Amino acid sequence: MNKENAVLERYSEGAQERQESLCCPVDYQQHLLDMLPEEIIEKDYGCGDPSRYVREGDVVLDLGSGSGKICYMAAQLVGKKGKVIGVDMNDDMLALARKYQQQMSEKLGSDRVSFMKGKIQNLALDVAAIESWLKQNPVNDMASMGKLEQELSIQAKQSPLIADNSVDLVISNCVLNLVNDKEKQQLVNEIFRVVKPGGRIAISDIISDEIIPDSLKENAELWSGCISGAFQEQEMLAMFKAAGFIAVSYDKWSDEPWQVVEGIEFRSATLTAIKPQAEACIDKGHAVIYRGPYDFVRDDEGHEFPRGERMAVCERTFELFQNDPYKDSFICIQPAVEKEAVAWCAPPGTKRPAKETKGAIFISNTGQSACCLSKSVSQRY
Repeated sequence: MNKENAVLERYSEGAQERQESLCCPVDYQQHLLDMLPEEIIEKDYGCGDPSRYVREGDVVLDLGSGSGKICYMAAQLVGKKGKVIGVDMNDDMLALARKYQQQMSEKLGSDRVSFMKGKIQNLALDVAAIESWLKQNPVNDMASMGKLEQELSIQAKQSPLIADNSVDLVISNCVLNLVNDKEKQQLVNEIFRVVKPGGRIAISDIISDEIIPDSLKENAELWSGCISGAFQEQEMLAMFKAAGFIAVSYDKWSDEPWQVVEGIEFRSATLTAIKPQAEACIDKGHAVIYRGPYDFVRDDEGHEFPRGERMAVCERTFELFQNDPYKDSFICIQPAVEKEAVAWCAPPGTKRPAKETKGAIFISNTGQSACCLSKSVSQRY
């Protein structure tokens, strides 16, 4: 079975006529749908709503953008300073998304959405550019094959479809499962490549509770229907961590399976993660306290946090922990007087003595600093 052809054919049909079997029930934000043409909504297929993770000013990349629905939803959230890029390999879906591009640009008040033809497992490859080159340079022998390979290499290095470290947020809606298993880690690595340091991902996809047997993977209907190519639930986490992401989490998880095939449960989930900042670890005297409720936790970079202990962290980790998804779990302690900066990352389990944090500013996710809270309490007695 040629899985790529099966997927292209299935979604070309979906661009012409709605395919109910390709959809999971999803509670989209209605106010973002109100602006969209009905055809885009009708012929969109997904299992989650990654648009909920978009922030104003973001450069957003939507992998497998299909009809463009999520792109046009995200465009309303990024504002005039933001940008949304949709990547898809299906010509019919690209045509559908582009059909309303001018209309949506007028509604949005600026031209902030673009659609590109590409493979999501190779975001350096500009497929449209290569197809144009092939029209002028047909491949019919080994010599011309060599020229094509050279052109592919030059194009990927000099003018990649999506540049390194160029995207604030990568989103996707039920598409990663359509990529061949042998290319899934390459796909995840490509996502890591294009995200800016400190950038985020929000991937809504189908996951399975058990390993999927080859007999199901060879079923074209199940594969193109977003079933038999699904990540196994632990496998998906492991691949994103292996690529270098941190804070890898299932932020959304469907309580009920979407389908059950041969006893295997397939459900929708949304995975979120962060690409670490690139700068070196610098110690200036910062500390954090893990609130609980667990006795002990370890993050994806190997830092260890016993409950209630003041643990030494570098400035980069300190800043990271003031944001989602960490901020509700940690009290961040900013030194009253910063130490002389030293290039150093605390070995796991390194505590910050209380005497080093006297007079520090406690930043907690309670609406006021801990030092202000203690002062207000003392004034009542």
